[in-house]
Parts: sequence; C-alpha cells; structure tokens
Amino acid sequence: MSPHVSRRMVVGAGGAGVAAAGLGFGSGAITAKNDEPAPATSAAPRRVPFYGPQQAGITTPAQSQMHFAAFDVVTDDVDELIRLLKEWTAASASMTAGQPAEGSASQSYYAPPSDTGEAQDMGAENLTLTFGFGPTLFTKAGKDRFGIAGKRPAALVDLPHFPGDTIDKARSDGDLVVQACAEDPQVAVHAIRNLARIGFGIVAMRWSQLGFGRTSSTSTTQSTPRNLFGFKDGTANIKAEEPKELAEHVWVDSAASGKESWMGGGTYLVARRIRMQIETWDRSSLREQETIIGRNKAVGAPLSGGQEHSAPNFELKGRGDTPLIAEDAHVRLVHPSANKGVKMLRRGYNYTDGSDGLGKIDAGLFFIAFVVDPRTHFIPMQTTIARGDALSEYLRHTGSGLWAVPPGVREGGYIGQGLFAA
Repeated sequence: MSPHVSRRMVVGAGGAGVAAAGLGFGSGAITAKNDEPAPATSAAPRRVPFYGPQQAGITTPAQSQMHFAAFDVVTDDVDELIRLLKEWTAASASMTAGQPAEGSASQSYYAPPSDTGEAQDMGAENLTLTFGFGPTLFTKAGKDRFGIAGKRPAALVDLPHFPGDTIDKARSDGDLVVQACAEDPQVAVHAIRNLARIGFGIVAMRWSQLGFGRTSSTSTTQSTPRNLFGFKDGTANIKAEEPKELAEHVWVDSAASGKESWMGGGTYLVARRIRMQIETWDRSSLREQETIIGRNKAVGAPLSGGQEHSAPNFELKGRGDTPLIAEDAHVRLVHPSANKGVKMLRRGYNYTDGSDGLGKIDAGLFFIAFVVDPRTHFIPMQTTIARGDALSEYLRHTGSGLWAVPPGVREGGYIGQGLFAA
C-alpha cells in the first residue's frame, strides 16, 4: 500500500442535504480552490491543498474530527515569531499532503525525530489547518510586543461577558489559534502535536479541545448532523456553494485598506465551549424539548409544518391563539429575520470530556463560527439568545475566544505574512 493512502477504505461524500446559520441548535467571495478536497475514491488519497486564496478548513466540507488549540507567544522577538510562522507553514503544507511534519529530510539517529510518527502511513485524511491571531497578539498588558498594535482590525474586539456566562479563563482566548480538522482523530491530534513541538520555546499551548461528530454542514453534499441533544443542527447553515452569502456574511472585503488590508479575503473565528446539561435535558418530555427548539425532533421540520428545510412560519397560531413556534424558541431567536438578516458559517463539533466528579457528563457543543464581523454577526445574536432563549436553561458557556483569520497562503509565503509586512 502506498504510504500516502489511508489504512481505511475511503468513503464517498455524504448524502444530499442543505443545512443555515443558527448559533446553537436548529434553526461570500468566491469559494476558495483550496477548500475543495480531491474526489474521495478508494484509489486516491484524501487531501485538501494547503495553499490558496483562502485558508482551508472554513468552507471545506466539514470533516468528522477536530483538534482545536490556542497558544500564547512566549517570546517578544518578532523575528522569532515570523520564523515560527514560516516553519508552521512548511509543516502544514507537508502534513496536509500526508507527509511528515518536516518532510523526508535525513534524520540523525542521535537527535529527536523530526516527526512524532503516530500518523505515519495514515495518509492526509482530508486534514486542514486553519490559523488565527487573537487580540493579545497585538497588545498584551498594554505592550506592543511585535510592533503590530496599529494593525489590529477594528472588528477584532474583546468579546463581552454575556448573560449567564461561566467562562473559564484557562479555556479561553490565546495569541494564536490552530483549528485542525480531519476524518481521523489521530491525524488531527498529530498535526497539533507537531506544531506545538516545532513551536517549543516560542509558543506554549494555552488550552485545547477535541471534537467529534460535526454539528453542521458546510456543503450541499453533506446531510444535516445531530447534536448531543438529538436534534438536527445547523439546518440553514451557509454553504460553500453560496458565494454571494459567503461574500456578505463570511469574507472580509478583499479591497480592505489601511490597517485592515492584511485581512482582505480573510474572516473572523468565534469559538464557544458550550456545556450541555445532559441529565436535565434527558428528563424533559419530548413535547418540551421540541417547544424549546422549535423543531420536530425526528425529521427536523419547524413546528409550523413542512419538512426539514421548510421556512419557519412564525406567525402561524395554534390552540389558544399562541404561536406554534414559541416566542422564546431557539429557532425563532437565531433566525436571520430576528437578527437583521445576519447569518454565520457554523463549523462546530460535539465534545465530551468525561464526567465532572459529581456523576454528570461533561459534554456539549464546541461552537465555531466564521463571520465577516463579530460586532454585527455574533455579539448581538449571542446577547439576544443569552437573555431570552428557552434553551439557555440547559446550556453553560464555559470557554470563549475570537481570532482574526487572515487569507490563505500563496506558495513561497507564510501564514499571516501581510500582517508583518512593512
């Protein structure tokens, strides 16, 4: 067997289905060439090119596994940081091609291996690596460590404390972030492990999160998945095949100028670690669950009728002249009609981190969304649902972060090159 082919037989793309923006559980520019994986066949490895106009891992059809890691930069030397970003670029291009992190250069028997080896012979498994820069990279404790404070985009804000937040600072923020997604968890973990190894002495991992089972679809080739509450999730998510939607709601204008110019063609990544109160939810009646979400649990149709992808009718009344979709139903509060037409490209994952020592499962949604501007496309919606969404009773937001995701890397360049250019 070729060393670049997965040990597993490659499975074709998922069934058809359209999934849209919703912050929790229900409800463009031109799609980058690098966000389209090679056709999946049993004779060819599954690879997503690293280089391209936009970073992969955004409109790429969502893979089944994720390892998300935030890093703090522990040096004040901008040259060291740039050297690391160049090394990360080379390693990422190699690993996403199914190769070792540092290529096939000769290795001294008396030195540590240049690749940790646990993904050897496994192939690329559609690995994507997506990088972002946090607010603290620009200014930390009032200090401009790298001479880039003046280039901090206005949209890269410090996220506010939302009603009901129980944020753990040890699981939040970070100077740099890397989202690794793949069809095999070991491939994703290998990628983060090797980037951390390469960065030793320049960056330190602040926190990380493993995720499984995508909670949204980013392509019309994918069916709508279910979250850990058992409901179809992200039914109305933006798709890679919708360039107008991506241009309006996801990609920063490529004509951005001034201090924003390095972000032209990029986007913003919002992450929220949302713990679900599993035990309480599991004791709730089916009727209560469907009322809270605003959808039928079995097929995903809105309670106003139709099929999964039918538009909700928020005016339709039931018995007692009350709306069939409750005023505080999740699907109503996250719908674009209630948020000035705003949509997001959601790309979250389920997670479970064992139990909490009190006999309760520590599990939930690791919410990820890519937006053109968090000030208009995330903060207002999150404020609304935190205050009035019936689903909030069953959720605890325990981690949070926002990062600027620069455009893709051209061959010969490196991650975030425009930020450090004179």
